[in-house]
Amino acid sequence: MLGIGNLARKVFGTPNDRKIKAAKPIIDKINALEPEFQSLSDEQIKERTEDLSSRAKAGESLDSLLPEAFANCREAAQRALGLRAFDVQLLGGLFLHRGNIAEMKTGEGKTLVATFPAYLNALTRKGVHIVTVNDYLAKRDAEWMGKVYGALGMTTGVIYPQQPEEEKRAAYAADITYATNNELGFDYLRDNMRAELSEMFQRAHNFAIVDEVDSILIDEARTPLIISGPAQDRSDLYTAVDKIIPDLQEDHYTIDEKTRNVTFTDEGNDYLEQHLHARGILPEDQSLYDPESTTIVHHVNQGLRAHKLFTRDKDYIVRDGEVVLIDEFTGRMMAGRRLSDGLHQAIEAKEGCTIKPENVTLAQVTFQNYFRLYNKLAGMTGTATTEAEEFAEIYGLGVVEVPTNMPIARIDEDDAVYRTAREKYDAVVESIKEAHAKGQPTLVGTTSIEKSEFLSDLLKKEGIPHNVLNARQHEQEAQIIADAGKLGAVTIATNMAGRGTDIKLGGNVEFKVMEAIAADPDAHPDEIREKIEAEHKADEEAVIAAGGLFVLATERHESRRIDNQLRGRSGRQGDPGRSAFFLSLEDDLMRIFGSQRLEKVLNTLGMKEGEAIVHPWVNKSLERAQAKVEGRNFDIRKQLLKFDDVMNEQRKVIFSQRREIMEAQDISEITQDMRHEVIGDLVHRFMPPKTFADQWDTEGLYAAVLEQLGIDVPVIAWANEEGVDDDAIRERLENAADELMAKKTSQFGPENMRMIEKQILLQTIDNKWREHLLTLEHLRSVVGFRGYAQRDPLNEYKSESFQLFESMLDSLREDVTRSLAQIRPMSEEEQQAMVADMQAQQSQIQAAAKPQGPEDDEKTEEPVLAGFDENDPATWGNPGRNAPCPCGSGKKFKHCHGRLS
Repeated sequence: MLGIGNLARKVFGTPNDRKIKAAKPIIDKINALEPEFQSLSDEQIKERTEDLSSRAKAGESLDSLLPEAFANCREAAQRALGLRAFDVQLLGGLFLHRGNIAEMKTGEGKTLVATFPAYLNALTRKGVHIVTVNDYLAKRDAEWMGKVYGALGMTTGVIYPQQPEEEKRAAYAADITYATNNELGFDYLRDNMRAELSEMFQRAHNFAIVDEVDSILIDEARTPLIISGPAQDRSDLYTAVDKIIPDLQEDHYTIDEKTRNVTFTDEGNDYLEQHLHARGILPEDQSLYDPESTTIVHHVNQGLRAHKLFTRDKDYIVRDGEVVLIDEFTGRMMAGRRLSDGLHQAIEAKEGCTIKPENVTLAQVTFQNYFRLYNKLAGMTGTATTEAEEFAEIYGLGVVEVPTNMPIARIDEDDAVYRTAREKYDAVVESIKEAHAKGQPTLVGTTSIEKSEFLSDLLKKEGIPHNVLNARQHEQEAQIIADAGKLGAVTIATNMAGRGTDIKLGGNVEFKVMEAIAADPDAHPDEIREKIEAEHKADEEAVIAAGGLFVLATERHESRRIDNQLRGRSGRQGDPGRSAFFLSLEDDLMRIFGSQRLEKVLNTLGMKEGEAIVHPWVNKSLERAQAKVEGRNFDIRKQLLKFDDVMNEQRKVIFSQRREIMEAQDISEITQDMRHEVIGDLVHRFMPPKTFADQWDTEGLYAAVLEQLGIDVPVIAWANEEGVDDDAIRERLENAADELMAKKTSQFGPENMRMIEKQILLQTIDNKWREHLLTLEHLRSVVGFRGYAQRDPLNEYKSESFQLFESMLDSLREDVTRSLAQIRPMSEEEQQAMVADMQAQQSQIQAAAKPQGPEDDEKTEEPVLAGFDENDPATWGNPGRNAPCPCGSGKKFKHCHGRLS
């Protein structure tokens, strides 16, 4: 019997169905134009772009240009790539143009879908950004889809780490620019640290299409982008604290796995205090509860978190003596990414690695606030529906499910729940053996490196050949995925989100062709392709006969999306396939989020060893548990965003002020206003309104004027004159300060003076903003305790951060005024020393502003060390893994003297 909701949907259709139905007439219009565009020459296709662009610039709406633009783009793609877009791909493009998230299943050709709205929106010549999850995909898609844009007469650029500046400038100036979310965010921050307008790269934020939108706007949005510089080195303290942590007993701390939090008990605090005193870390007369102990308490807490919440080969790996974080959602290494607040240093101490200094924040932004800068935002993914509420609330994005081109033929089996992990893994191995015996390729999903390698050992014992894809095999990723659909292949992988490579049944033809050509360069490429395609056809048919790709998951994730992404690797474009989840009551999700009821059911049923419970009700209860976790994570992100929004308003003010200053030719009026406000504040402080002359502190005013304004004027004598009030003294001080600055202008020359004013103002803003960020970080870390006093921490943060911002602007005016008052013409030697100092400072900031991206194929030039000898490795310092080997072999260091044995 149908429920009322289901009955209504059957009669009226879902809101999603109605959106698809309403878009059909537009798709029909595009299809009707196809013959006209097929008849155009290659040159006429480019001319049509110019015509559409002129109409867009003249004010014609992009919606009215859409049918022609999409028809032109479809024809260009057909000619450039041999791919004719399906109607569902046009549908996806239409919803992207309208500022939605298009949910399209794996294998539906999302990369091509993005070209349609990108082309249409680039007609205004304001630029379009297509955002990918990693540099490999950004480069691949830019090169691949760049052929389509080239056929349309448009330019394409790609942004990647350590890119030469001129190349990056050209990439941002292109009509369509491919980049990762990290690079876009960091470039935005770097741009707002520049001293000259000409040094900025990014244009206005017009339109962005985010690929794997759930991964970028939700999973990665929990961590802000931070550009930082080195702070004081405290490695000794981390090492000293780390020696105490392993000796703690279980009653010394409590772990809350649900919130991933760990705290000391009273017994633990007493134990710590005793041992910290004994080791001389905490002074004898000082308690852990004293305000002076804040730093030590912070280090001890981070040490405890490092030991009890972060696990090697799950949360991070140690590679080349460095702690490298692992992305929990994609299973990839995050080279260059570090945990903040001293936590990374605590893990380095735990693992015995070199402890790098902590950093101070120079600039920061969250992905939420960066992507909300765009006038229009859109996204693509295979899994967004489960997070639709978050997309709507935070980004104002709707989610539209685009139907598949071919019906999905994959069989999704109900979850099988075992009592213990051992029984589960026995069943997993048995299931893999069965699939492998009949030639069915199997993709096994695991949640950590440790579990993938444990399963790999079990398969080795059974003699089953297999590949393992996790953060350790990250370089062979594309090859492993290309082989995953071969007959009888077994692939164990950590998360499959954002891999960007389809698993094709029978294997990947392009990879096979490339391998064959590399093995036999003299053979004719066409003959090789013909032979491989014939072999592949037979392999594909054999895999289809075996049931297609079998996705076997060994655990459920906290997020349903990650499970759906793994499942979606099978059954692409109507291929057959099946998916199954094998779980146990010992799994993290089951253990932490209430498996007691399920355990009672299993006990009541009196299940035997190795038996599993398989029922749709189990699936439903697990999905409810996952939905609860997702809801809690959403609330955490929402709360973080509310706090960041406060800072974001201030960031916008500062960044827009910087831009106005850089754009202005003459800022003498701004500095004059600042000077006059400082004078007004001084007079107000030392000569309060409505007071008598004998109550004025004229000596204090004289000293302050000399220090702040650099002018020696007879303030005390003025104050003793008959009938002089505070307004008259303010006016005289303003005139005297203005005369001093006019004199300096004639000494330096008007043009030089304008440049000096601009540089001093920008440098002071940057220094003050940096200090303000640090203060806000400290405020954020303590404001939560106000909740105990029945005060809303967010409101407290808002009011206090506003007061801090006001006091920052006051001190900014004072510092700029003082600096300008103190400048004087310098000798040639002094000028050279100052220029060298400023250049060193700027290069230090730019170096800090270069986050290390994932290992790249770019060569980096290393500084030559004093006493360097190419035959003596002891003189080589510490070459980068991807740098040319100092021995002069021409190979990369990691393939030569730096090769891991």
